[in-house]
Amino acid sequence: MGMRLKLARSALLGWLALSAPVLAEDTAVAEAVQGYMDFATYEQGIILPQQIDAEVFAAATFIDTRDAAQFAQGHIAGARHIEWREVPARLGELPQSGMVIFYCNTGSLSAQATFAARLLGHENVLVLQSGYTGWQETAAYKP
Repeated sequence: MGMRLKLARSALLGWLALSAPVLAEDTAVAEAVQGYMDFATYEQGIILPQQIDAEVFAAATFIDTRDAAQFAQGHIAGARHIEWREVPARLGELPQSGMVIFYCNTGSLSAQATFAARLLGHENVLVLQSGYTGWQETAAYKP
């Protein structure tokens, strides 16, 4: 066996030995995600702007997951601001009960935040499908 091949083999074996706990942790996370997705229905975790009538609006907590500049330019009345990437670190700021609706401009970033929050135990969190743009265009109720 050539010297380069021996070095490459040693490096690979060393990496595998050091990364085994990380790989095991990644496997556990992957299994948790798969378990969640096996039981999630297509509609679970979303709400449409047309479903937000005065009663739903009054009962919900809205979380704007866009950046601070977008939030400052306009947001759903009464919404709190938590950027989508900050949601896992700020879960303690979310109500434990009642409906919590995350939104961004179109629903893509807030969907990621919603998925993370639901995986971390907040099953009362929904994503506003079509986001702030959709709410402005088709919400059943706008104060």
